[in-house]
Amino acid sequence: MNQHRLAFWSIQASELLQRLQTTQEGLTSDEAQQRLIRYGPNLLTPRKRIDALMLLLAQFKSPIILILIFAVILSFFLGDPVDTIIILIIIFISGLLGFWQEWGAANVVERLISTVRVNATVLRDRDRKEIPVGDVVPGDIVLLAAGDGIPGDCLILESRDLFINEAALTGETYPVEKVPGVLPKEKPLGQRTNSLFMGTHVVSGTAKAMVLYTGAETEFGKVFKHLEFRPPETEFEHGVRRFGYFLIEVTLLLVITIFAINAYLARPILESFLFALALAVGLTPQLLPAIISVNLAHGAKRMARQKVIVKRLASIENFGSMNVLCSDKTGTLTEGVMRIQAALDVDGNQSEKVLLYAYLNAIYESGFVNPIDKAIRAHRTFDLSAYRKLDEVPYDFIRKRLSILVSKEDTHIMVTKGALHNVLVLCTSAEISRGIIVDIDVAREQILQRFERLSGEGFRVLGIAYRDIGSISIITKDYEAGMTFLGFIVFYDPPKSGVAEAIDHLRHLGVSLKIITGDNRLVAASVSKQVGLSDPQILTGHDLRLMSDEALLRQVNYINIFAEIEPNQKERIILALRRAGNVVGYMGDGINDAPALHVADAGISVDSAVDVAKDAADIVLLEKDLSVLAQGVREGRVTFANTLKYVFMATSANFGNMFSMAGASLFLPFLPLLPKQILLNNLMTDFPEMTIATDSVDNEMVDRPRRWNIRFIRTFMIIFGILSSVFDYLTFGALLLILHATVDQFRTGWFIESVISASMIILVIRTRRPFFKSMPGKYLLTATLLIIVGTSLLPFTPLKKIFEFSPLSVSFFLIMWMIVVFYIIAAERIKEAFYKRVEF
Repeated sequence: MNQHRLAFWSIQASELLQRLQTTQEGLTSDEAQQRLIRYGPNLLTPRKRIDALMLLLAQFKSPIILILIFAVILSFFLGDPVDTIIILIIIFISGLLGFWQEWGAANVVERLISTVRVNATVLRDRDRKEIPVGDVVPGDIVLLAAGDGIPGDCLILESRDLFINEAALTGETYPVEKVPGVLPKEKPLGQRTNSLFMGTHVVSGTAKAMVLYTGAETEFGKVFKHLEFRPPETEFEHGVRRFGYFLIEVTLLLVITIFAINAYLARPILESFLFALALAVGLTPQLLPAIISVNLAHGAKRMARQKVIVKRLASIENFGSMNVLCSDKTGTLTEGVMRIQAALDVDGNQSEKVLLYAYLNAIYESGFVNPIDKAIRAHRTFDLSAYRKLDEVPYDFIRKRLSILVSKEDTHIMVTKGALHNVLVLCTSAEISRGIIVDIDVAREQILQRFERLSGEGFRVLGIAYRDIGSISIITKDYEAGMTFLGFIVFYDPPKSGVAEAIDHLRHLGVSLKIITGDNRLVAASVSKQVGLSDPQILTGHDLRLMSDEALLRQVNYINIFAEIEPNQKERIILALRRAGNVVGYMGDGINDAPALHVADAGISVDSAVDVAKDAADIVLLEKDLSVLAQGVREGRVTFANTLKYVFMATSANFGNMFSMAGASLFLPFLPLLPKQILLNNLMTDFPEMTIATDSVDNEMVDRPRRWNIRFIRTFMIIFGILSSVFDYLTFGALLLILHATVDQFRTGWFIESVISASMIILVIRTRRPFFKSMPGKYLLTATLLIIVGTSLLPFTPLKKIFEFSPLSVSFFLIMWMIVVFYIIAAERIKEAFYKRVEF
């Protein structure tokens, strides 16, 4: 079947099976592979393959580089072939360095992301198989359960109590019930109750469905393509872009001014143009994209060792900048393994009947497998040979209860289990000790008091109610009325060992924890105190409903616990925290966490989460543990700090050197450096900077969240750039007035001082401490020493003729080193004063 649009909801399933040449038992593996080739991967955007050639060519896409290449080729035809070849070789080597860095980074990221896959369950070769969602093809038969994402546009073949969250596609807040059938062709998207759509997910129930459209051909794919969706730009990406614009402005101004002045001074036009372009290349941080990619990839690799998998590299900065972490209580602060503490009747006595009815409800439940039902099933087994399941009204997050209809002999009993208030509201009577039935008003106060006492002790308490509904064999939500309250199921989920220390660790990292839970306020308060959150401020879902957005914005920073929260309120809380100026991380693993994960600055899930949560997350933890998260936060900050180091380097010594050369060219009767010497200077200073991703980071740079600050970087550039220029002009003076250097000696001496000072200053500006008190990474230190030695020896090698260098005497080197040493001392003193006055 061609992937053209078809009103499949109005066609019989048997006809569609024929059209797609498939069966209820699914495709064979061979047929599925052929269709994958024909229709392509099931992706909204094509999978980006890492093309080595395109990545290499991308290193030369800078307009300045392209103009420079054009200019040197022009120079070749005008009779300067040697310089042309030298400059082209330098440009090519520089591009190879960037390519080598980005190629390695891209492969690291690809391997890491492949460890977190979202799968779909399909029938292949008449057997159930788990396959990556990207491999689903038209004609596949998919099996769906609660928590599964819909892997394509599908027609339902079979379903049982199926409810779908379609908010991402239709905007409908509440889950929609779906059933097999045939509908009129005119049915709008939101009313196609026999159809499932990519981008939505199963809230409860099960289904068997046939895939008709995948990838960009789905309804969601068409919306995606039309709106050209892309992940929102992170603060770091925004800062890099603004920084890039700033440098472009400075570079263009420099190029135009230098070229114009040199042309005015009647210097050779082509030489002046090449000089101006070479200056621009020297000023431009060409390796910035590669350095960012390598830093992020290296950080992702380090984070993976801490059991934190990064799906979207740009989120690392947000992860490190995070100052508020929102998390559920269950499984994060607590063990997440529910245990039954007691089954009590209304009077507080242990009750076999309450336990039996809870077991009936849990054992016959067919929707989302949850810790509560697991705990009931594991606590004790009953002989259910006399019972038979008739029907079920599955749990949903609005009703917060689950009803099961069972038969025993000639009696049909509906058993409802759920949040106590949501069960109690259904009841008109209560069963007290010895089976006595009383009006609910008689027992209500006693029930609520017992519930509050148990909740205050940290127990999770659910209500159990029942109703004899005669001979009825099918139930709906409407039958949840006129029930008899039977008793309480009391659960205990102990706090994790070490969780208090992990919370304290996060607090010392500047990350405050806010708990968002559906549990009642008493349980949440009790557990929070057990894990070290003393005197917490609590806001309930009921109070939140009555609160305006403005009132929430004023209070949200002071609330520690959001209790009794409904799923659609989580997103509102996250948005309010962000509007209040926070960088917010949200940790979720459930069906209803996807919206909050999407709107958080850093969406965090776990490998054991439902597919829809993993798919929405930026970061996936291999262990649901706050201590793992704390380590990931530190690694995110290390990555951010090392990225900024390169920015500081590119905006201090490099900027100062290029600015000095530009100024010197105005009063010297010759160019201070030849274009090929400038490019070689730029290439050699790039070597130490390439190792910055492996550099060590001082503790004070990761002790609190830090955010991109373009104003700080601009100030840093101006102060340290001017400092660099001051010592550059001292070098010019020493070369001309003390050493009486010839033109070649001047260029050689200036080249050596420029490269060595730029390399040495890296060791100063990489830390806030005195540089001798902060040990750099071994690769950075080694690269710096090699460049210093190599630069000093360069005038004595055969390369001196190619680059027109001249050997220097010992006195030249002594004076050059004196200037470098004084430059380092001055930089240290100014750095100390700078950080005392300028906050970052």
